[in-house]
Amino acid sequence: MNFLENRVWVEKYRPKKVADCILPPATAKEFDSFIERGQIPNLLLCGPAGTGKTTAAIALCNELDYEFIMINGSNEGRLMETVRSTITQFGSSLSLEGKRKCVIVDEAEGMPNDPQMALRNMIEELSSNCSFILTCNFPNRIIPAIHSRCAVVDYTVQAKDKESMIVALFKRVRVILDAEGVKYEAKALGAMVTKFFPDMRRLLNELQRRSSVGSIDAETISNDSSGDIDSLIGFLKDKSFRDIRKWVATSPNLEMSSICRELYTRMYEICEQEDMPQMVLLMADYQYRDAFCSDKEINCMALLTEFILSIRFK
Repeated sequence: MNFLENRVWVEKYRPKKVADCILPPATAKEFDSFIERGQIPNLLLCGPAGTGKTTAAIALCNELDYEFIMINGSNEGRLMETVRSTITQFGSSLSLEGKRKCVIVDEAEGMPNDPQMALRNMIEELSSNCSFILTCNFPNRIIPAIHSRCAVVDYTVQAKDKESMIVALFKRVRVILDAEGVKYEAKALGAMVTKFFPDMRRLLNELQRRSSVGSIDAETISNDSSGDIDSLIGFLKDKSFRDIRKWVATSPNLEMSSICRELYTRMYEICEQEDMPQMVLLMADYQYRDAFCSDKEINCMALLTEFILSIRFK
């Protein structure tokens, strides 16, 4: 185990088998069918950030003994050279051990249209030797030609499955905290699991961050202002640009989707009914921009500034 894995819990405790991944029941059933058949079809894994799409893809390749490489669609995947050279060279060559191959494209929606079109061609041309697994948060940003060549696996958590998945995640993080020798209060830990679910990656990062300064307890959580949506709503009502800017700047692991979801859920209680359509349109627009912007803090601040200027809060 390398130095990074010794430090970062997300990597250290990444599940090695699909059965160990915490998945929506319908999604788990689909993965079980792939394992039973012993083959990986071309897949498009869609769902919110941090829900284990990449982890399940890696676990599936390992479990079925596929040789695989990973490409980040928001990084090297944006370059045509990656598709033409790296993917083609890997997918067209035979494995020395006779294994079938798989290309995992993480954050595939980050690829511009031209590389996506080239990838579409590779999926067809390399089909005899190589499968493809693409992960994305926003499936509408994947071109239809790729959609039609992949089986779409949806990671959306249904309301009826939420409680059982939260319980499973709570048990998992207790095992991790016990292994790391971190003291915790069950009630405080449960509150954190519920707060960050279904973003398991962010939950583990937050637990590791907070454990470095002591135990996981009610005091630790109450002293941490990150994600304090009530404070943000108060600042929006007061139209206090200075306080909003401070709130954004001091919120670690700032997630536009989480902020918008919280505000959307409480929309009827915090803003005038006539302004709700405009608020929804602004949130949708800025969430879309968030996937492409270089400075997420500024993008978040721009959305909240739009709220100050155009939304009447109660």
